[in-house]
Amino acid sequence: MTPLIDALSTDARQLALPGQGRIGVLTGGRSRERARSLLSGNTACDRLLRQGLSAVLIDTAEPGLLQALAEVDVAFLAIAGQYAEDGKLQGLLEHLGIPYTGSGVLASAVAMHKTAAKTMVAAHGVNVLPGRVIDGETPAEVVAKDLAKALPLPVIIKPVSEGGSIDMRLARGEHDLAAAVEELRQGGQALFAERFWPGHSITAAVLDDGEQLRVLPLLETRPKGGDFYDYATKNDPAAFTNHCPTILPPATEALVREHAQAAHRALGCSGYSRSDFVVGADLAGDGPQVWWLETNTLPGLSATGNMATMAAAGGIGYDALIAFILSTALTPHGYRP
Repeated sequence: MTPLIDALSTDARQLALPGQGRIGVLTGGRSRERARSLLSGNTACDRLLRQGLSAVLIDTAEPGLLQALAEVDVAFLAIAGQYAEDGKLQGLLEHLGIPYTGSGVLASAVAMHKTAAKTMVAAHGVNVLPGRVIDGETPAEVVAKDLAKALPLPVIIKPVSEGGSIDMRLARGEHDLAAAVEELRQGGQALFAERFWPGHSITAAVLDDGEQLRVLPLLETRPKGGDFYDYATKNDPAAFTNHCPTILPPATEALVREHAQAAHRALGCSGYSRSDFVVGADLAGDGPQVWWLETNTLPGLSATGNMATMAAAGGIGYDALIAFILSTALTPHGYRP
């Protein structure tokens, strides 16, 4: 049996944890994804405890973080967003010599920086949508005119480094564009624009044991009220339905899987990742198109979330998924950039 399959079938108590086997489940934090992080952290910590392991919940936003970290032997990252998924937390753990789950500093930082990530994955043959960085000094009305000339409308305006569909805006005309740019600039974040492509919202999870990659069954999210899966929709269970496995033509599904693995490798991810795609008809009439949108290096880990749903569809129970993610901290990485 391969190491990946072994890890997925092994009880977490059989993992050779370092030191006294004390696990710190890092969660919370100070990003705008704090609530989602706490849900993941509480659920994951509970399951580790139920599997007989020594685990403690650590909110990285609370005072005494360094003292709390000094008392653990391995860090289980159940946290998302800025100051967590962007390499900053990973850098601290590297400096302290604490093994941690998931991707390293560079992969985390690049994946979180959406325009840098697009450049990286496109260089590895992954289809990305045309887009443009928005200058922070140019008046919003001028930006809108320039974007309307450069990109077919409608377009999506996004922060360069944010997660969870936070602050995404769909602009169908110049007025919408100018208003979105003006509004989002108030947050002080760098912005970029990307062509909006109608189609199916597909997500693909990759598990990585250091020797091979496994793509879980794909999941499709269908908004009930429109064609845009925005932040409000994502956080309202009544506003969307999930379908896993998806029903896609075999060639299209194979391309999504191929792109998910390529993005994982291109960004230097390790352990696991989840990439989001839009699959829609080619507007030139040549057949289905698959476009990569982003890769999440620390996707949500609630028991009913996308990762758990895709794992279950692939025959992997939630406890086994948590055990596998814990095992990713134990892979001998050596020095990671």
